[in-house]
Amino acid sequence: MTPKYTNSLIKETSPYLLQHAHNPVNWEAWSSKSLDKAEKEDKLLLISIGYAACHWCHVMEHECFEDVEVAEVMNTNFVNIKIDREERPDIDQIYMDALQMMTGSGGWPLNIVALPDGRPFWGATYVRKQDWIKVLGDLYKLYKTSPNRVLEYADNMAQGIKEINLINNSTDVTPYTLEQLKDDVSQWSGYFDTFLGGYKRAPKFPMPVNLNFLLHYGTSLKDNSILEYVHTTLKRMAYGGIFDHVGGGFSRYSVDTKWHIPHFEKMLYDNGQLISLYSKAYATTGTILYKETVEKTIDFVKTELMTMNFGFYSSLDADSIDVNGNMEEGSYYVWEKKHLKTLLGKDYPVFEDYFNINSYGFWEHDKYVLIRDAKDEDIAKKYNITTKQLKNKINKSIKVLSQERNKRPKPRLDDKVLTSWNGLMLKGLVDAYRYLQNQEYLELALKNGTFILESLMKDDGGLFHNHKNGKSTINGYLEDYATIIEAFIGLYEITHDENWLNHGHNFLQYCLDYFMDDESGLFFFTSKEDDVVIRRTLEVEDNVIPASNSIMVHNLFKLSKYYPEKNYDQIYLKMLRNVQDNYSKNTQSQANWLKLILYKELPFFEIAIVGEHFMERTQELMKNYLPNSLFAATRKKGDISLLQNRYSKNQTLIYICEQGACKLPLTQTEKVLTQLL
Repeated sequence: MTPKYTNSLIKETSPYLLQHAHNPVNWEAWSSKSLDKAEKEDKLLLISIGYAACHWCHVMEHECFEDVEVAEVMNTNFVNIKIDREERPDIDQIYMDALQMMTGSGGWPLNIVALPDGRPFWGATYVRKQDWIKVLGDLYKLYKTSPNRVLEYADNMAQGIKEINLINNSTDVTPYTLEQLKDDVSQWSGYFDTFLGGYKRAPKFPMPVNLNFLLHYGTSLKDNSILEYVHTTLKRMAYGGIFDHVGGGFSRYSVDTKWHIPHFEKMLYDNGQLISLYSKAYATTGTILYKETVEKTIDFVKTELMTMNFGFYSSLDADSIDVNGNMEEGSYYVWEKKHLKTLLGKDYPVFEDYFNINSYGFWEHDKYVLIRDAKDEDIAKKYNITTKQLKNKINKSIKVLSQERNKRPKPRLDDKVLTSWNGLMLKGLVDAYRYLQNQEYLELALKNGTFILESLMKDDGGLFHNHKNGKSTINGYLEDYATIIEAFIGLYEITHDENWLNHGHNFLQYCLDYFMDDESGLFFFTSKEDDVVIRRTLEVEDNVIPASNSIMVHNLFKLSKYYPEKNYDQIYLKMLRNVQDNYSKNTQSQANWLKLILYKELPFFEIAIVGEHFMERTQELMKNYLPNSLFAATRKKGDISLLQNRYSKNQTLIYICEQGACKLPLTQTEKVLTQLL
């Protein structure tokens, strides 16, 4: 019998949308045609937004969207639209703002009921079946019996959505100072959990944006209390269950205060940023734990998230099939004590102490999540062995567990490629090579950079947002350009190949042409070529990923040093000025912006290296954590102004410059470092 529903998601490429392609709901992907259909049929839009690795999205799908009774209500009274938030962050931003205005909180699945033109008037996250049926019935009835009430509320919501994103051009403001920054960081630090790391609450998210800023801040200002907090957090995360000790890589967050029980999905954007952060932290301390964390995380990404042509997939699901054949959160990652004893034999007692197969590491239902809580030296001393012997035992046990775990059904893979997340991962590889100096990471970074140029670029010189099965279908967003420009600047610094810098510069010019808001000096999230609902967003708040505009400020700052004739400094200074009211209001959501205050208020060095041994000299210098600096280098000559007229035969000269003014050149990196550190 022909089904009574017409689910069109089977035509899509997004793994999340394809997960819903066989629901008895008349799902459609977001498009102008869907809105036109709602207008023509005078039906409300039911918009449901989620992503492939989202546990509660799967729960609601099973309880509601797979249910014929629910589907009948949805299909009869609504035009139903499914959105992958990772493919369409522009739409997700609008409705997440709406939900937070309506309820004071947000999350996914994000469910919105809106007028046919997209203006929302109701929203919620996860809803149980009977509650879902009732609320949909009530909303339909309200729209039919009191349409003016609905229209008035939706109109007010749309106006509010526009107003909360307005940024004016502030011409008469006092620049934000370093002293203000110190005061704001001091206020912010009241939320820090100085014993377990992160904030004094659960759940705990890694927040690499914030930790990256605090590492920069603490190092530059020699603030030991801030640095101690950063390193406490980094150590506890690397020790915790949020880090996969068997396969490497970080989960998205932990549900408890000690980083123990993760929400098991693994996202490319987290791991790319954490690779970068731990690489920098290793450069500041030489802590082997940080180096090993970088290495294991890169191994995870290569093994589980890398495409055949060196792009990177998006995520692994939280859920996987358990021993009973049911989808269960975390089943791929957890262990039972009796099973561990059988697998590890005589090595089990050491493993038990090392990873707390006890009350500290217990989760639920006889399951344990591996978590460390002691230094190698302490465990080795207890068993009267050397730390090297301990490491050998643990590595041997991990290898056994890895082989055993590979027999289990793996979590589902979201195999779409997102340009912005590849940019974050590329930057992670750039920093891993810079600070660990592993040639393999450079080779992988170059391959990924080449993939971006060959597979993610449009014919007009712009970027696509997505890629799957050889196809790209969505026009690039500001986040795509911002992350790729930043990564390509970094790729130039470690390779000294000006082609990467030129590509980054060309993408910046593209943004100036297609994304610039002349009033605020900021960049819209969407291109002027794209359709919008309610507003063109100006993304300014840093979160688990830096705001696209805060990354663009960094790009403009650095490119103003490489191309001073372009006057990019005027653009980034205007951007900083127009958002600086936010710095004190909510410091933790401005962390990436605040790095620019450190650039501006403290000495910033442009380091030019020219001569036969330029590569060796840059590597010697760049392995040190020098956040207030950038590098340009060449054997004889380069096109950028920093390298002009610097060559001297039979010498490799190192120039330390500030705002284009250079000191007398040096030849020894030790003397250079005394001026930079």
